[in-house]
Amino acid sequence: MNILILGSGGREHALAWAVMQNPKCDRLICAPGNAGMAAIADCASIDIMDGDAVVTFAQENTIDFVIIGPEAPLAAGVADRLEEAGILAFGPSAEAARLEASKSFTKEICDASQAPTAGYARFTAPDPAKDYIRREGAPIVVKADGLAAGKGVIVAMTEDEALAAIDDMFDGEFGDAGAEVVIEEFMEGEEASYFILCDGKTALPIGTAQDHKRVGDGDTGPNTGGMGAYSPAPVLTDAVAQKAMDEIVNPTVAEMAKRGTPYKGVLYAGLMIKDGQPRLVEYNVRFGDPECQVLMMRLGAQALDLLLACAEGRLDQAQVNWADDHAITVVMAANGYPGPYEKGSVIKGLDTLPEDSLNMVFHAGTAKVDGQITATGGRVLNVTARGDSLSEARARAYAMVDGIDWPDGFTRSDIGWRAL
Repeated sequence: MNILILGSGGREHALAWAVMQNPKCDRLICAPGNAGMAAIADCASIDIMDGDAVVTFAQENTIDFVIIGPEAPLAAGVADRLEEAGILAFGPSAEAARLEASKSFTKEICDASQAPTAGYARFTAPDPAKDYIRREGAPIVVKADGLAAGKGVIVAMTEDEALAAIDDMFDGEFGDAGAEVVIEEFMEGEEASYFILCDGKTALPIGTAQDHKRVGDGDTGPNTGGMGAYSPAPVLTDAVAQKAMDEIVNPTVAEMAKRGTPYKGVLYAGLMIKDGQPRLVEYNVRFGDPECQVLMMRLGAQALDLLLACAEGRLDQAQVNWADDHAITVVMAANGYPGPYEKGSVIKGLDTLPEDSLNMVFHAGTAKVDGQITATGGRVLNVTARGDSLSEARARAYAMVDGIDWPDGFTRSDIGWRAL
């Protein structure tokens, strides 16, 4: 079959790598792709936010299946346009994608389905929001309601920090995403990511992971899009995972179906776990980045079969075959990230590294210029490895990091520390 993957990050490179392992894939096109994806697939320059353009491209290239990677085209209704055109697609409708596109909507769903989550209040003006913060005190969490590329959440440890976040959001730092703000109680515990495929009726868990949001070792410094991840997440024991399914995921899926907007795609539940009790931090309507990289390393070729079963409504017949293994990914980011950083620096040494089922470097922000791999983003590479143990996978990943010659980049040196 001919498959199209929309996106250009490390998540999409990992999806492309897994899809290419499966003999069902005859041709793979990535749009717009990156230098890593260009090495294993064709890349096409199309506007992935334009549903009509995606449909036209899919029809012209006899595409059988479209996998939508990022959240923005999902929120823009690209999956809806593909469905209207009779093209099989993986990803929720725009209405169902509100589970990520609107924090307020998610809270409404949690209230209706009685899913355990943080206490909250919603505001459309700064002064009432600031009054609420002064009453509640810190620590407290301030969230832009809409999509903010993973950056619209401020975990404020002081009242002043929370008040400043309100000013930033209502002054437009996150654009339209900050026109409404959700303020939540600060939840204590250990955070983990739970990934579930849903076809509107059946919910099938496909893996757990834990990422590292802070830029510096020991979880210090500002929040980022993620500096590394590992799978499985030990804190998500079988008992905790079952509780999350029974109390959070299944009631959410049932509520969405009841509203006439069944959820179809991957549901990424960010959970806070304390004393064996999971509470929902947030939902995302796409695979996490960099969590997708470790999941795809562990799932391999079966990932395509699972995504197809999801899109075709056959999840009740599907099962996940997990090896008893571990995977870890270490993000290499441009110096200065998550603040200002330079683009265009040359990365050397990638061609000397192994590329197999145990070792992969997934590209996140790269391009090929005059035959050389150059950095085009903040998070640039995802150095990923599998092993029989987490420590073995970690040793493999950092050995690959040492083989990459990129003075303009940096990593955290402690990915996996919590589990180890």
